[in-house]
Amino acid sequence: MYASFVSFFQIEARGSSVRREVIAGVTTFLAMVYSVVVVPGLLGRAGFDPGAVFIATCLVSAFGSCLMGLWARLPLAIGCAISLTAFTAFSLVLGQSVSVPVALGAVFVMGVLFTAISATGVRRWILANLPAGIAHGTGIGIGLFLLLIAASSVGLVEKNASEGLPIRLGSIRALPVMLSLAGLGVTFGLERRKTPGGMLLVIVVISALGLLFDPGVHYHGVFALPSIGEGKSLIGSMDIAGALKPAVLPAVFALVMTAVFDATGTIRAVAAQAGLVDEKGEIANASKALTADSASSMVSGFLGGAPAAVYIESAAGVASGGRTGLTAVVVGSLFFCMIFLSPLSYLVPAYATAPALMYVGLLMLGNVSKLDFHDPIDALSGLLCGVFVVLSCNIVSGIMLGFASLVIGRLVAGEWRKLNPGTVVIAIALVVFYAGGWAI
Repeated sequence: MYASFVSFFQIEARGSSVRREVIAGVTTFLAMVYSVVVVPGLLGRAGFDPGAVFIATCLVSAFGSCLMGLWARLPLAIGCAISLTAFTAFSLVLGQSVSVPVALGAVFVMGVLFTAISATGVRRWILANLPAGIAHGTGIGIGLFLLLIAASSVGLVEKNASEGLPIRLGSIRALPVMLSLAGLGVTFGLERRKTPGGMLLVIVVISALGLLFDPGVHYHGVFALPSIGEGKSLIGSMDIAGALKPAVLPAVFALVMTAVFDATGTIRAVAAQAGLVDEKGEIANASKALTADSASSMVSGFLGGAPAAVYIESAAGVASGGRTGLTAVVVGSLFFCMIFLSPLSYLVPAYATAPALMYVGLLMLGNVSKLDFHDPIDALSGLLCGVFVVLSCNIVSGIMLGFASLVIGRLVAGEWRKLNPGTVVIAIALVVFYAGGWAI
């Protein structure tokens, strides 16, 4: 039985162990559990019932992660995407005065189109036509993005209210900042010593210190029955016909385009970090991974949640040794349990997971060494992509600028023979997407 279990997930074949996979799953879960608080909060401001959204968020993460783990067998966790959640709440519902059922219908239709694109091989075709420089540049950008997210969440960097640069260094004497920086240093040491579960240990210790010394961290218990504030479930309440009206379709198109390139870039970058990309740039079980990712959005629309996507925090589990689908199954199982363990989510403050995210972000900057500067146009387009992922706080924006600069550079340099039709088509599609004002 145990041998069949290990064989099913290819644990030994990928040089891992059950213990390592479980630790990786718990690490990823703790790095992304904030979503069960953030997503209901964002959608709640747009009129969604927060209790219903909380349940939907947990179920979507449980379904998507388990599907990814059991079918695609990759260590990638899925959850309601924060960026697409914000778009659904503020642009679609509040901005266009779309009703909640129509918004959920839009999420469902987006999931159907997204799945069709994945199942028919369009996303795989995009991956095949992703130039090496931009592929590595996406990894660089996601690494920088993780650093920015983690640093800003604890106050290490903050918005600069005065004129000049947009951000500045926060107060390094603040408890969250000191614990985060100390945790990062400890993570460096533990990972260098190859301590099993080092990052998870740092998260647990800092959470305990926060409970002892931070008045903002409170113990709320362990168990809590799921509740819906107004007693109104959102499951099955989607209005598909309303979502297909001409006024709503542009928003659906924006969701699809953003999800296609955002999630595809994330999957490519995290899979590469896990060593699951071969010499030809092919991702193990790529078709199943892409379809599992997109099908989760369709399920999310039905359950009453926001569009789903692979979380970049999956890289934290990969850095902890996660190499197989068991990591994702552990994440999914924990999110299902979260429906009944919601009080525990308040015991893991942002500064407890920040060291893991910053460490992973720094590791992903290693993609710079993979750029081929003997081909400067490819390498510099990749760097441009990476830098603007973080400067724009948008993965798709960076990918668009990388593709556009690559095509223009090749043409001006007289290297048009190095361009394949797929790269040109993707570049044009992305530029038109942004020029048309549809970008999120």
